[in-house]
Amino acid sequence: MWRERIEPRPDRAQKLEAQGLSFHARDDYWREDACYRFDLREVAVLEAATNELHEMCVATLARAVAEERLGQLAIPEAFWDPIATSLQQDEFSLYGRFDLCYDGKTAPKMLEYNADTPTSLLESAVCQWFWLQDQFPRADQFNSIHERLIARWRELPAQGPVHVASLEEHEEDWACAAYLVDTLAQAGREAIQLGIEAIGWDGVRSRFVDLGLQPIDNLFKLYPWEWLMREEFGAHIVASRTRFIEPLWKAALSCKGLLALLWEFYPGHPNLLPAYFDDGHLVAYAKKPLYSREGANVELFVDRQRLDAAEGPYGQQGHIYQALQTLPRFDGLHAVIGSWVVAGKSAGICVREDRTPITTNLSHFVPHYVVN
Repeated sequence: MWRERIEPRPDRAQKLEAQGLSFHARDDYWREDACYRFDLREVAVLEAATNELHEMCVATLARAVAEERLGQLAIPEAFWDPIATSLQQDEFSLYGRFDLCYDGKTAPKMLEYNADTPTSLLESAVCQWFWLQDQFPRADQFNSIHERLIARWRELPAQGPVHVASLEEHEEDWACAAYLVDTLAQAGREAIQLGIEAIGWDGVRSRFVDLGLQPIDNLFKLYPWEWLMREEFGAHIVASRTRFIEPLWKAALSCKGLLALLWEFYPGHPNLLPAYFDDGHLVAYAKKPLYSREGANVELFVDRQRLDAAEGPYGQQGHIYQALQTLPRFDGLHAVIGSWVVAGKSAGICVREDRTPITTNLSHFVPHYVVN
């Protein structure tokens, strides 16, 4: 793993916008004056770790359900049985993203698993692939995300259109949702994009509907389960006939409390960091809300003194304490690996970097390539 400085494409703005990445220039989000180089050994290590971690997460959730410990994950009690049923039935899931600490030398360490609403999908699946064709056409990339998504949509058992919903005023989420609409079309499925605010409840027929009162039979929602479960319409979720993607069991996988359960069930695993529900075990740690997005409200402590922190609105449901793992630095920048999972299997990576040790929504996306 190595960071290289390169010359950006002169027409990158036009190409990125044509690919749908409308926000590429905001806060210098997309960076291509540098890139990361990996070799095949490193790719194999990341792929194997990602596959094993996903299997461990699902097994950990199954044990948490059996031991009636979903309360530790701040799941409302009304959803404990539905989550158990969703997991038992292995309800259709699409994708997720691990955040891993990896330097190309030591074993990758799991920082968290966004199994419910991960973004940076378009730039990972499409934009960095076309960058590769322009800059390193003879090289490869650890990236089969696009093809895997299309193949997975073709396995969706339900008939009818798929509504794809996100917050209307959130540009990043809307672009990600628009990309998923495209993958559905390429899979031969009808897709309808809408704002999450445009979804209503038909109490007479006990179903969710769009503004045209069309029943929503299949809903991909780029909107967190922990929000949905606590909102007014959340009371109708279990009784509705809507298939949710991601399914209910993904809500628990996306809770950072899973990190503490993983360490309890797999102590000493080389891809895990020690993590606990209380702060009495560690002197250097990351204090993380059970639910948060893009590094918000994460605090870093060394010798129990706060080293760094990110602002945000999260933390009301509680926290976990994970052993502090410093991200590797390249040219003074901290780099984190986003390792994608599609249909339960490793599908590729992305790299984000920041001058601070906490990866946030302002961190830069940097493309990568692979050499033999």
